[in-house]
Amino acid sequence: MQDLKNSKFKIDFQRFKFIKFITHFELLSKLSWMIIIAFLFSFSVRLYWVVWANDYPELFWNDDIMINTNDGYAFAEGARDRLAGFHQPNDLSYINFPLSIITAWLVKILPFSFERIILYMSAFFSSLIVIPILLISSEFRCIRAGFIGSLIACVTNSYYNRTMVGYYDTDMLNIVLAMFILWVLIRSTIKNDKFCFIYIGFFVTFYNWWYPSSFSLNSAMLGAFLIYTIVFQRKRVFNFQVMILMLAALISIPLYLKILLLIAITFAFWKKSDFFADTKHLTITGGAVLLLFILNGGLSPILFQLKFYIFRGFADHADILSNADKIVYKFYNVNQTIQESGFVSPEIFMQRISSNVIVFMLSLAGFVLLCFKHKEFLLSLPVLLLGFMAIKAGLRFTIYSVGVMGLGFGYLAYYLIKILQLPKYMQRILLLIITILALYPSIIHIKMYLSASVFYRSEVEILDKYKNIADREDYTLSWWDYGYPIRYYSDTKTLIDGGKHLGNDNFPVSFALFKDQTSAANMARIDVEFTERNFYEKFDDKYKQILLEYNYKPEQMNEFLLSLRSKNLPLPRKTRDVYFYLPDRMLNIFSTVTKFSNLDIMDGKEFPDRTYIVSDNYKVSNSGVEIGNGIRINPDFMSLNFEGQKLPINTLYVTNYDEKGKLKVATNTIDSSSPLFIIVMKDYGRILILDETMLKSTYIQLYVLENYDRDLYEPVILSPVAKIYRLKK
Repeated sequence: MQDLKNSKFKIDFQRFKFIKFITHFELLSKLSWMIIIAFLFSFSVRLYWVVWANDYPELFWNDDIMINTNDGYAFAEGARDRLAGFHQPNDLSYINFPLSIITAWLVKILPFSFERIILYMSAFFSSLIVIPILLISSEFRCIRAGFIGSLIACVTNSYYNRTMVGYYDTDMLNIVLAMFILWVLIRSTIKNDKFCFIYIGFFVTFYNWWYPSSFSLNSAMLGAFLIYTIVFQRKRVFNFQVMILMLAALISIPLYLKILLLIAITFAFWKKSDFFADTKHLTITGGAVLLLFILNGGLSPILFQLKFYIFRGFADHADILSNADKIVYKFYNVNQTIQESGFVSPEIFMQRISSNVIVFMLSLAGFVLLCFKHKEFLLSLPVLLLGFMAIKAGLRFTIYSVGVMGLGFGYLAYYLIKILQLPKYMQRILLLIITILALYPSIIHIKMYLSASVFYRSEVEILDKYKNIADREDYTLSWWDYGYPIRYYSDTKTLIDGGKHLGNDNFPVSFALFKDQTSAANMARIDVEFTERNFYEKFDDKYKQILLEYNYKPEQMNEFLLSLRSKNLPLPRKTRDVYFYLPDRMLNIFSTVTKFSNLDIMDGKEFPDRTYIVSDNYKVSNSGVEIGNGIRINPDFMSLNFEGQKLPINTLYVTNYDEKGKLKVATNTIDSSSPLFIIVMKDYGRILILDETMLKSTYIQLYVLENYDRDLYEPVILSPVAKIYRLKK
């Protein structure tokens, strides 16, 4: 009888295990299908831009659509150099950056062209965000909520904008990896899954390697995990073991040493779980890892990020200090001109995160509900709050909140429909309708957000031609917006780019574009030669070194700048050529370019803004030309009206290209006492109104009027879209 009972128990137990296996298999199968569907949805909607771009030949180069993000060209240059096996010394190539390394590897193993791979990488990898969102929902046994959340998150405004096809940048994995780490932390609080040891070490290490700035977010997530454990699970040893591994993954040591350390700790926790269950042994291990973390500068990256994005003053954090005399040169802060690091209105903030204000509010309510029902979701607060930092720190941060908020919306919809206790088919229909309504604003945004490539084909053709003229060691002087694509297409060096554009970097380039031609030529030669020397001589202060060699004291910076007006100024020995790249597209941002040198760097005080108006959308009538903002040029083009005042024009310039493509400039002097000048660029349908300082700037003289000093400059390429001059000095 006893044997019969035991036999029956064994049968029931085996049946239970089989049912559990079947249930788990069904859940895994559903989860897998949802991941596949959500991924395909995310990738497919991003192809809409490709369909649109195919109708515009100007967006193509080498038979593929060009990428649409400036920074992408830095990684493209690095990948190209890695495939070539070399690059020039001090050319600032991103050859050793993770995205460049992975791209070069993909080019070697995949049967696609280099251009096609960098075009589609972002759409593919960013769509992986659906996986951690669905994995998190599976931990809470609400994968339908995760499915809805993943669909919404992958196409919200900010996430789509920074991960669309052609947006070749690290953002393609930044949020994906953060959400994977969040999933591991949540899973660690629910299950004693030892694979979490491997997951946390891998994802944190890879994230920190892929995007070093993720250190701050990883640290915040670690802090949140510590607080959560102390408050809710202080006796759970497993949490502390995961914590130690996460901290070890954040230590700033060589990658191979970090991997060895993580393997050793993981092996110890896995095989000696009883030994490390002892509080004493665990504390000693954690203390040793913490000591390594601190000794290797663990807090420095966090402080740097806070200083750059939160505690922003007028002057750059990289203001140049003279240790001897404490002279501080105060440059213009680049954050004042970058939209994605500027302040955000509440409406735009909500639209960027959830595509719609109502969806945002519902998502936030869902987040609160999810935290209430599953307190483990509180671990997502660092990710959510980093996205909310966008209100102060700028648009670029909104992208971090999309995964958490998407899951919040999905859970709210799932929860409300569930409590109605409707038939299953009705629940599914309602969830489908809610999901479609929530996705509608995002789909409209995708249809409207038709971003052009960074450069058009006509511009790339110029740089491709220029590449065969200039040497790899030569410098191309232009604004930082164009630095990366210039380096990629022309294979020359640049002074500033998307990663090197602090106020002290921008000052000499802005000066060369804004000031007169002689000052520009002298500044360009001096800055290029001292920049090259600085790579080897390691000046404490480049500006101080320049002043020293020109026999000026640190406090005599303004006197030195005035001396640049002289053609007789002795210049450093010429070691390479310098070229001015002057694109048409810079006309619209030229007033911003001038801000970096239109100030007294001794005290940081800005000089009054110069008169500079660019109009492409003017209206012609019998009463004159309406420029906008209350400005009207009278029909005879001899004066203009502004706020009821009639202001005379000094000189009228009219430019147009003849049949041979040569620029012709007609000049009509009207009133030599007037401070206002007008340039009519007939072929562009454009009118410029500017003062004498802007008129005499090197950029306006060389690009708009082609009025160059033949002693200083030699035209290399003269095209309506961009002009390149070689510096003779």
